[in-house]
Amino acid sequence: MGRHSLPDAYAPEERGEASPRRRRRTIAIATLLVLAVATGAGVAVKGGLLSFSESCEDSAVRLSLAASPDIAPAVREIAEQTRADEVTSDGHCLDVEVVARDSYKVAEALAGGEAPDFQVWLPDSDLWLDRAKGLGTGIPVSPSDSIASSPVALAMVPSAAGRLGWPEKTYSWAELVATTLGTEKVRLGAADPARSATGLLALTSIGGSSAQQGGDSDTRVAETAKVLAERMSDSDAQVLETLARSGSGAEEGNPKRNQAVLISEQAAFAHNAEAADGGRLNLFYPEDGTPLLDYPYTLVDEEKLTLTQSRAALRFMTLLNDKGSRAVFARYGFRPADGSAEDTVVASAGAKSPQPYATSAAEAPSAKQLQEMLGMWTITVQSARLTTVVDASGSMSTPVPGRGQSRMDVTKESLIQALSQFTPDDEIGLWEFATTLDGAKDYRKLMPTRRLGDPAQGGSTHREKLSAAFAGLQPVPGGATGLYDTVLASYEEARSTYVKGKFNALVILTDGSNQDEDGISRSALTARLKELADPERPVPIIAIAVGPDADREEVAEIARITGGDGYEVSDPAEIQAVIFQAIMTAGQNGRAAQE
Repeated sequence: MGRHSLPDAYAPEERGEASPRRRRRTIAIATLLVLAVATGAGVAVKGGLLSFSESCEDSAVRLSLAASPDIAPAVREIAEQTRADEVTSDGHCLDVEVVARDSYKVAEALAGGEAPDFQVWLPDSDLWLDRAKGLGTGIPVSPSDSIASSPVALAMVPSAAGRLGWPEKTYSWAELVATTLGTEKVRLGAADPARSATGLLALTSIGGSSAQQGGDSDTRVAETAKVLAERMSDSDAQVLETLARSGSGAEEGNPKRNQAVLISEQAAFAHNAEAADGGRLNLFYPEDGTPLLDYPYTLVDEEKLTLTQSRAALRFMTLLNDKGSRAVFARYGFRPADGSAEDTVVASAGAKSPQPYATSAAEAPSAKQLQEMLGMWTITVQSARLTTVVDASGSMSTPVPGRGQSRMDVTKESLIQALSQFTPDDEIGLWEFATTLDGAKDYRKLMPTRRLGDPAQGGSTHREKLSAAFAGLQPVPGGATGLYDTVLASYEEARSTYVKGKFNALVILTDGSNQDEDGISRSALTARLKELADPERPVPIIAIAVGPDADREEVAEIARITGGDGYEVSDPAEIQAVIFQAIMTAGQNGRAAQE
């Protein structure tokens, strides 16, 4: 059954043209919408706009809604009022249970195919929807429009804000963070961008702002990430606990206490509501725009919902968007879905003119930008040790449709671009493979896995030599794909040269399946990898199948033995984004296993 738009009568009020966020209209089943529009006023009377006097217990339709912990209390209050008013959907009283769940945990569970115990999900950002989709093998999600919003800003204790000229002085994201980090008396904390939408959106905004300044923006962002990682908290709630508890010299002088944190406006609102005067926060709103947490209302595994459940979920969404619910959200410190500023909310959160708190929200970053930033964060925080193994078989000379370049040419460009995202402390090496490339061997080591910042012959660095080696890759005429022998040899070396404290991984790019009949068999390869894989010294394989001839499932099965996974790109230009997505995923899996 197809997905369709909600009718206007069921949609939130239109946002102004200044709002850059995407609208989502994919929640309802066609039959549901036809009925909803056709019954009109009949549904209003029969569906609960009038009170329902008899007991609802036997006829209630029950839904479970997993909400981000920050918005869960407000949604729970609305659900409880709905239950008390005996609001119904098609004659069935609405009984919505609201449970608080961290968005990153829900996304990981859904991506892994874990059956949910809820029908509706309300994450704090739509970036988790892309994470939940994973490789397209997880539990399906059907998002609709947002029900509230909150901008991401930088909060400071009053003494630190005053030193930076608050509220008169305004900054871009890059200027604000650089000024904060450049002032020894201001310690800046943030939540882990791999677990916090606030942390990731702030870091992405810093990256975009740094790029506008020109120069080596990638290095500046990596340096910023390094500093943030030193004072990183696991969650938004925990980062608030790192703040100085008062304006006393002892508290602010405590090196374990932060004086500035990257948080949402709503988090500052909630903090200030409970803080004494000396512990209240002031908010800086960067002049190049603040990204929004946007709380998309999302059905989970919609195809398995009954028509009654689908209609009840739709009914509750309309209640969350009505005038009364918007007032409830405002009392908890949230803005309307369109991001428009409400004076009572922003003042309580710590905003004050001329801080640009009412300007249009920054354009939402793309999924690709977020993946790249997460990959950069993972390798920056932990530092990476990667051996890159590139298919040099003859088929890599195949032209890429619409690009006027071969698979190898586009692959090389993508690898060189990805290289710029790594820091001098990261270690990267390069192998190539085909068949009988080096005598009887199907593989050849071109560059050792070393620190990119290490000096090399001729006064250059390992990074420069590696970039030249990438550029020099060429398909071997008539060469076939000696995949299995190469995987084993490169994995054995990566395993034997494992460096503790770094993110060790093997990145294999191939456009075909194994074609070396004289080499190791697939069953023998998998058996050997199972022997070598060690959770205490993890070296996940990140296998990227390039083009239509590659067998993604084959390389994925091999990679999963080591704790990695397989990915597929139709265009080699996508390799850079996939590498960072894969690094982020493998890094998260490794950390989860350690915990």
